[in-house]
Amino acid sequence: MSDSGDLSRDSAQLREAWDDLIDKLQDARDIIESPDRFAPEPSPRILAEGYRYLMGFVHHAIERTFHADPEFPAFRNALSIFNKSTIENADAIYFYAPIDGRNRYLIKGKAADFSHWKGLPRPAQGPYAPQYFIFETANGPMSGDTGDLRELVPGFRTGFGTLDTSSLVIDDNGEFELLLGPEKPEGYTGNFLCTVKGPNKRDPEGADRYATFISGRQLFYDWENEEAIHLSITNLDREGGHPEPLTPERAASELREMGSILNGQMAFWLDFYDKVLNVFGSHGGPEDGRYFYQENGYNKPNAASSDTGGGMSTNVYAGGMYHLQDYEALYVEATYTGDPLYVSVHLGNLWGESPDYANHQSSLNLHQMFMGEDGVQRWIIAHKDPGVQNWLDTTGLPKGFLSHRWAYAEMPAEEDFPTIRAEKIRLDQVEDYIPADMPRLTPQQRRDEIAVRQAHVQRRYRVF
Repeated sequence: MSDSGDLSRDSAQLREAWDDLIDKLQDARDIIESPDRFAPEPSPRILAEGYRYLMGFVHHAIERTFHADPEFPAFRNALSIFNKSTIENADAIYFYAPIDGRNRYLIKGKAADFSHWKGLPRPAQGPYAPQYFIFETANGPMSGDTGDLRELVPGFRTGFGTLDTSSLVIDDNGEFELLLGPEKPEGYTGNFLCTVKGPNKRDPEGADRYATFISGRQLFYDWENEEAIHLSITNLDREGGHPEPLTPERAASELREMGSILNGQMAFWLDFYDKVLNVFGSHGGPEDGRYFYQENGYNKPNAASSDTGGGMSTNVYAGGMYHLQDYEALYVEATYTGDPLYVSVHLGNLWGESPDYANHQSSLNLHQMFMGEDGVQRWIIAHKDPGVQNWLDTTGLPKGFLSHRWAYAEMPAEEDFPTIRAEKIRLDQVEDYIPADMPRLTPQQRRDEIAVRQAHVQRRYRVF
């Protein structure tokens, strides 16, 4: 048992760590109204959403510090309806678990009908597996934790491997296993991701590198019939064991880490939007327009990389900004080559949160949108419903992000990347731009579509 002197030191240590957390939380709060730290120009709604945005990082940081143990890991939502950020994908479950690449882990899951993963037609009735599914292993802090854009320097993180639906070994019942570890067992033929790499080329005498987390995405197309895959992860080297009791030293460390994550995430993404995406238009832009966002336009589609803040490694991205009055609309059209596994468009507010995608049609994927025989994708972004199927609802936000994704099993050559363009028009001109074959929706049909979205989002994030 601890004596009174030990207890006094423990109390002082925890109070000091708590005060450090509160100081960092206050600093993160101050960012909400700090134009010199690239906060959006304030309005009543932007301020309110800024506080919600910060609380999302609080939710996220509690899980990652007090409830993330690589010795006894569990999968958690990296982003969800409770903590939105990073211009995230409204079709996605983002999942992650901490690991220690020196250990061996076994992941298990069971998918509903996955015929589409094999290029076959879906059965007449669901439920179906998600449209696309991917695992990725890496090391280092998660994107944004440091608050420093030097995270984007190549080599800051190490990727150890990916596994997606194009190569996942899965039995006829939809059950699969994935083994993680520093060495593949002799004779093993199942799914495997190695979790160790040799020293960095720039430090050949350095130590081996080990993965520190596994993450991934489940991407949904048919929100009415696709079901999330529930995953378990077991550390085979600690199975049946138990973690050590929480100590004051560890709790103090986790309080400090929580504050650091909060502050880092709030600072990093706003700095990223300003300097990398140039959302304020204050930094000029490269001639090819590769990364810099335009107002009512798009950058040049590009592959995921450290330059784009990470992202799913099989994606081609395009993005921009919309800025519309009540009587205006943005007409967007895009084309792609090949056969992408996943295609979507999403809106975002100026904090990088997706707008409410359960109760509004603020995102569309290839299953939900209409594309005619000419192979051109067309959308209308507007504050008011123009009555066409491919409408994206701004939810009343006068300005926000545009984000498009095309995911490929094999990345196409850059000259074959998708193309995209936008044109600001008047809302009363929509019929001049949208072809006759695109379905027109009545108010009741729109409500029916929203009802499907509402039910899906509840299923996707159910916790019991």
